[in-house]
Amino acid sequence: MGPLSRDAWAQRLGAFRASPSAFMAGPEGEDLGRDLLGDLRSEKLSEQTKVSLLALSLEYPAQLWPDVSAAEVAATSLLDTLVLLPPRPSALRRPLLLAATTALAAGGSLGPTSGASCRLLPLLLGLAAGSDLGRGFVPASEQRPLQATACECLRELESCKPGLLGGSLGLLRGLLGQEGPVQPLSLLLALALRNTLVLQSRVGAGLGGLLTDKVPPTGGGPWDWTLVEEGDGRLQPQAPSWPAAEEGEGERSLTAREHSPEEARELRAAVIQLLDTSYLLTPVAQAQLLWLLGWALRGLQGQPPALFKPQLVRLLGTAQLTLLHAVLALKAAFGEALFTAQDEALLLRRLTLAAQHPALPPPTHLFYLHCLLSFPENWPLGPEGEEAAPLLLGPQLCRGLLPSLLHDPMALLARLHLLCLLCAEDEEEEKGQLPSPRHYLEELLAGLRQRAALDEGPRALATVCFQASYLVTRCLAGQPTVLTPLIHGLAQLYRVRPMLASHFVDFLDQVDSELREPLKVVLRQEVVSRPGRDEALCWHLKMLAKVADGDAQSATLNFLQAAAAHCTNWDLQQGLLRVCRALLRAGVRGGLVDLLQVLARQLEDPDGRDHARLYYILLAHLAGPKLGVALGPSLAPPALASSLVAENQGFVAALMVQEAPALVRLSVGSHGVKGPLPVLKLQLEALEPIYSLELRFRVEGQLYAPLEAVHVPCLCPGRPARPLLLPLQPRCPAPARLDVHALYTTSTGLTCHAHLPPLFVNFADLFLPFPKPPGGAGLGFFEELWDSCLPEGAESRVWCPLGPQGLEGLVSHHLEPFVVVAQPPTSYYVAIHLPPNSKLLLRLEAALADGVPVALRTDDWAVLPLAGDYLRGLAAAL
Repeated sequence: MGPLSRDAWAQRLGAFRASPSAFMAGPEGEDLGRDLLGDLRSEKLSEQTKVSLLALSLEYPAQLWPDVSAAEVAATSLLDTLVLLPPRPSALRRPLLLAATTALAAGGSLGPTSGASCRLLPLLLGLAAGSDLGRGFVPASEQRPLQATACECLRELESCKPGLLGGSLGLLRGLLGQEGPVQPLSLLLALALRNTLVLQSRVGAGLGGLLTDKVPPTGGGPWDWTLVEEGDGRLQPQAPSWPAAEEGEGERSLTAREHSPEEARELRAAVIQLLDTSYLLTPVAQAQLLWLLGWALRGLQGQPPALFKPQLVRLLGTAQLTLLHAVLALKAAFGEALFTAQDEALLLRRLTLAAQHPALPPPTHLFYLHCLLSFPENWPLGPEGEEAAPLLLGPQLCRGLLPSLLHDPMALLARLHLLCLLCAEDEEEEKGQLPSPRHYLEELLAGLRQRAALDEGPRALATVCFQASYLVTRCLAGQPTVLTPLIHGLAQLYRVRPMLASHFVDFLDQVDSELREPLKVVLRQEVVSRPGRDEALCWHLKMLAKVADGDAQSATLNFLQAAAAHCTNWDLQQGLLRVCRALLRAGVRGGLVDLLQVLARQLEDPDGRDHARLYYILLAHLAGPKLGVALGPSLAPPALASSLVAENQGFVAALMVQEAPALVRLSVGSHGVKGPLPVLKLQLEALEPIYSLELRFRVEGQLYAPLEAVHVPCLCPGRPARPLLLPLQPRCPAPARLDVHALYTTSTGLTCHAHLPPLFVNFADLFLPFPKPPGGAGLGFFEELWDSCLPEGAESRVWCPLGPQGLEGLVSHHLEPFVVVAQPPTSYYVAIHLPPNSKLLLRLEAALADGVPVALRTDDWAVLPLAGDYLRGLAAAL
């Protein structure tokens, strides 16, 4: 089929963009990538249409090139198309470079074995260096745009394979001092320098001459992938993130090695060169550059943070948020080594005043507040019970940042967080002019509760009230002077507006026990002090189901008995029974028995009566621990309409087998050759204590006879378990896959089942030796077996590679039990019995330095390919 027209491609691309997955599953999806690559070389399509096709490959590489081989073919085709472009200016060169880079990076084919990678990397490096590639490959008008695009492509590849450009640091450093695109080169050099420092520190190596060597890493030969292979490719992302707790172990070890004086001098010169040109970059690029260099040099011996001081002086007054974020990242990275006390005070005052500007948009305002909250000096460190350093942020400085009821919810909560920091300092009133932060906090919370208590008030007001209360409890935990008024205020809020019971339930689930327990007591008192016929009975029952426990049993039961007469609909009856369930779990028995008997007789709904009767039976027949298991949550509760069955799921879960994650690790140990049947030696490891373990095995197909289950009485983590022996009964000598199913009992008494990863029976696991012939009769015995294989069997010859240990080492490591005749180190005759009734005979003679020819015979022709693969892989297994 010839190339498609512009209109046909427009229709096809429109259908693809509407639903990529549906299009690729349709009849045209399979050919889309191939047609796209082919039509890029068609002269019937305009460059604008081809650019649209390349844009599609940039947006959807995973759909167009779904595997490594497809990505490799696509990148090769794109590079061929690039080379075939005429020497005149074209709008296709930059998109083709980007498309080839994207195909390799997204398809996972970037590596030393990729032919497209070996072509693309020198091409990109040559374009970035502005080299003359010959044949008018780069017209003069496209020199600078192509140079910038090549730098961007190299930066993407370096991000995918850290260390890829480690050998090009000197070349990139030299380019930065020449005429060329400053920003792409600066970011590329900074990223390559940072990755090289991290990877070299992991292996304890230095920079050597990497910063001074201006020869390309190819040097006329293949690309150097050494540094990429030494690292594991897992570095932090390039997005700035200043909390040090998020750093990886590899980056923390950056200070493990001190560079030589020459290396330190060259590294310092390279960093100064990058910093001196940073003012030419856009704000976002400057922030990225500062973050990369700050991370690369953080704590590095011989590299003082004072290198960043000129940039710090320039940026302390910046109005760009990205640059301010970079300054704060440097603050977190270097601390007092870079920032003086005056710098910290100036930066904090700058943030405080900026956050108070009335014309700030909400996102910018929240950003400044977040910076203030994350400022290290606003989180003083100190051992528990000892006085910590005072906050840098005081009441006078943040007077204009105090929260108000007029602020929007997000700003109010952020300002409230600042206020909590001030309250933690417990400062006194200053000469009676200002109210204390704690007094202001109590007034603010009281105002929030008053708004939340308004009849028919918006739900958002109640949400903000509880969010603020939770923030206060998290920041000021352990301060009863704050928590006590908060508890009584929340109790008063419930008294006024009990319909907020759902908010209270969620709040109790989130707070610590220091606030949860006293709050539950006062809320329970509020509920049981109400008459049982209250209009808000449904909310009281919901609250009581959360706060009911073994305390104040009589008051709680009196309330429930009074409320039972008014529970006339299904919802109220279910709420009443939920409270009974909570009392059951709390161990209440005395008056609860009478209440459940009354409910089992008087409730109008039959489901409710059955529900109450079930609780009565459980209470009368089960002791405390078993009752807790029966009422506990199910592992996988289905959605059921009957509340009786739903509440009974926990009881059913204790009696039924539940599907659960695997708590056992199973692996195959060393191969044993004793006995009439091949035996797998299994190694077990438990993640948690389990009992009565039963392992069941199933073989796909009819290759083996059914396998017996293996039983283990008890298995505990950290305690070595003896190997388990699994006899195999092959019906034909072939490898197989075993599906494994585990059935066990947990320490809580539940019976669970789980699927374990499959086990694989290799061809060598089936090997058994023949009976040993009498002394001196080995050669005759082998020749008799050798002659018996033909004419019904098959014969072949295979070249078996040898490792450094030679033929003698290979035989002793793999074939020792099966050797019948041995003339070391040059000749061995091997006889292997393959159950059920096959044999494999090997003659290893006339060994050479790199391998040995092997003549083999068998009475089962299907064994030949398996034996050939096994012999060819012996050297690699040593």
